Amino acid sequence: MKRRSSTWFGGQDRDGFIHRSWMKNQGRPDHLFDGRPVIGICNTWSELTPCNTHFRAIADHVKRGVYEAGGFPLEFPVMSLGETLMRPTAMLFRNLVSMDVEESIRANPIDGVILLAGCDKTTPALLMGAASCDIPSLMISGGPMLSGKFHGQDIGSGTDVWRFSEDVRRGVMSECDFLEAEGCMNRSAGHCMTMGTASTMASVVEALGMGLPTNAAIPAVDARRYALAHMAGQRIVEMVHEDLRMSKVLTRAAFENAIRVVGAIAGSTNAVIHLLAIAGRIGVDLTVDDWDKLGRGVPCLVNLMPSGKYLMEDFYYAGGLPAVIEDLGDLINRDALTVNGKTIGENVAGARCHNREVVKPKDNPLTKEGGLAVLRGNLCPNGAVLKPSAATPDLMKHRGRAV
Repeated sequence: MKRRSSTWFGGQDRDGFIHRSWMKNQGRPDHLFDGRPVIGICNTWSELTPCNTHFRAIADHVKRGVYEAGGFPLEFPVMSLGETLMRPTAMLFRNLVSMDVEESIRANPIDGVILLAGCDKTTPALLMGAASCDIPSLMISGGPMLSGKFHGQDIGSGTDVWRFSEDVRRGVMSECDFLEAEGCMNRSAGHCMTMGTASTMASVVEALGMGLPTNAAIPAVDARRYALAHMAGQRIVEMVHEDLRMSKVLTRAAFENAIRVVGAIAGSTNAVIHLLAIAGRIGVDLTVDDWDKLGRGVPCLVNLMPSGKYLMEDFYYAGGLPAVIEDLGDLINRDALTVNGKTIGENVAGARCHNREVVKPKDNPLTKEGGLAVLRGNLCPNGAVLKPSAATPDLMKHRGRAV
């Protein structure tokens, strides 16, 4: 099979000379240009994106796997979106990053790509850009931070900071304790350890079949995250040989699985706009009404903040997303193909839950309605989204002045 990279590195003419010669100024030997798969490592590392600051180490482990499998890894940067610092919101730049990813892949000798994403908008942006190119692609999420620890209690990024802020205003918490909590909340590399958008989209990656099993929940600083990166480096080389493109994985069945998983984990409402955008790039017909139709009736099984009590570290130790998908049973399209070449049903077969307080059984869920509800009316003719699992009973039926 003729590879994309061969049109850069395979010629014995002037252009081949130029392309190989310039790459050799980095100390690369002749045999790396023998036609082996060239694997791009699309990296959203940035010190301005705290969620993604450990990605250089992840990329190094990916390279080991690529070399081991007989590939040629080449790392490249794209714009990094950090929700924690960017104003007014990183969402303004999601599509710009997807264009950055797409054009970087199209313009360079890349046969397959590993996508490194963590903070909220980096995941959909990278998936969108790679989908437009439709080459073999595999995503590695950066993983959640370790649980925050403050005065003997677990605290969650985002969720507890709002509570602390209000406690200070009410005089319940001292400013000294507030400052102490600041250093206790985000205590390791990784993205939010609550079920916010970052954790939701990491789970979506696994549910779509675009990441290896257990990708969603391994803590960022756990050695198993780096082992996963090494295995992903091996696998992407195999995917190039198999010509396993994104369009073979991102099918209608895969998107249906992702919608139902978002309901089961009480995922972020932001997943709606991101999944619709990814589906549009790959050519799958998906609408907001599908969220309502497929998500209604899916029980919320995962007891994580902000809907519940626990954090992503607990979720991983309890069995992670494979346990949830296995528990969902026939709600999942189990024949959907994933990037490791197996179906999602094969990937989760026999997955067990080790803590039923964290992952509730299907017959005794955290809430009976976990899926996102789509609302319509004169204030939102195109639809609005509500997460029932995180809503108070008062929000389920409300009458008041529209502001």
